[in-house]
Amino acid sequence: QVQLVDSGGGLVQAGGSLRLSCAASGRTSSDYAMGWFRQAPGKEREFVASVAWSGVNITNYADSVKGRFTISRDNAKNTAYLQMNSLKPEDTAVYYCAASRNIRPIVTDRIDYWGQGTQVTVSS
Repeated sequence: QVQLVDSGGGLVQAGGSLRLSCAASGRTSSDYAMGWFRQAPGKEREFVASVAWSGVNITNYADSVKGRFTISRDNAKNTAYLQMNSLKPEDTAVYYCAASRNIRPIVTDRIDYWGQGTQVTVSS
């Protein structure tokens, strides 16, 4: 069992930055890929970014965030981070941390565990 606690959301103006954190706990949490999905009102949950498990340096990004968002993980702290720069109003959503045994967890069907979500609001 893996527990995820995500944090770091908030209100920011367009062009600003935020950093989300996802703290994982559980005996085998380092064996999971970690990432984020987001869900805006009235829309489906969509993939944002992911990073593979400890020792494997593979990242994936949605086209809409490439060049603006950077995902990383600190294995000693069992924590993943999503640095979000040049934020746009269309980035507004609830962001959910996710953990998966799949090395490319870009769809919700591949996710084993979810965090509780954190709200990101970007004003124009």
